[in-house]
Amino acid sequence: MSARELVVLGTASQVPTRHRNHNGYVLLWDGEGLLFDPGEGTQRQMLRAGVAAHDLNRICVTHFHGDHSLGLAGVIQRINLDRVPHPVTAHYPASGQRFFDRLRYATAYRETVRLVQEPVAGAARVLATTPAYTLEARRLSHPVESYGYRLVEPDGRRMLPERLAEHGITGPDVGRLQREGSLGGVALEDVSEVRRGQRFAFVMDTRLCDGVYALAEGCDLLVIESTFTDEDEALATDHGHLTAGQAARAAREAGVRHLVLTHFSQRYDDPSVFEHQARAAGFDGELTVARDLTRVPVPKRDQGR
Repeated sequence: MSARELVVLGTASQVPTRHRNHNGYVLLWDGEGLLFDPGEGTQRQMLRAGVAAHDLNRICVTHFHGDHSLGLAGVIQRINLDRVPHPVTAHYPASGQRFFDRLRYATAYRETVRLVQEPVAGAARVLATTPAYTLEARRLSHPVESYGYRLVEPDGRRMLPERLAEHGITGPDVGRLQREGSLGGVALEDVSEVRRGQRFAFVMDTRLCDGVYALAEGCDLLVIESTFTDEDEALATDHGHLTAGQAARAAREAGVRHLVLTHFSQRYDDPSVFEHQARAAGFDGELTVARDLTRVPVPKRDQGR
């Protein structure tokens, strides 16, 4: 199976710091690349992380605050400069169309690549269905319209060697059974079990809302904003953000396997506080407090799921 991993380009919130660039995240999934929320400086961070414009197939913008979208202009121009050989699809809130247009044509350049614009509207929507995944969007709760994204791999089937042996099915006949669904009176369901598809979600600027839980449900890997610490919960709610404890509790209730906290306010010097508060909130799965240029593999399949 091709590599599935998250490449973190930037982890700051509104104000970048010496150690944290504005937002930017690339999900590499079976030969495709999905770029989420390219903030200012994304081009350079891609270079540092070893991600090329040719790796990108989709750009997903949650909302049009600058730390999530100012890098669009440079990324779009780089895609064209490098003559990416395939179309690139852009998803973003339809209400921000004027901002997308301004960023797309912020300066003069030669368009060499087909950029497909697919704006998002409504409370929930399926954006794309491919052999490798279904991409969905759900509305979140922020002062400007904001969406989270969820990628779901189709369910497959896991072959059970002991049942294959019971029916005397070996070698090339296994593949034939998988392709045709039955062989010599033996159904595929008789010698296999459902292998649940892997799930990924990307949740940025939002208060707690139904969309957060729907996006996070059953995720193998959840990337979620953690702008404030729990002591500043009132400030987080007022500005439309989450605290570390809120994000962790949502992940725990949703059954998330690997939680990635990011989008940190510049007011906090010690990132370990986010980990401590996430653990205090009861999240006991794998946990990453994101740093710029971190790579986070999608967890290996849980045989029980």
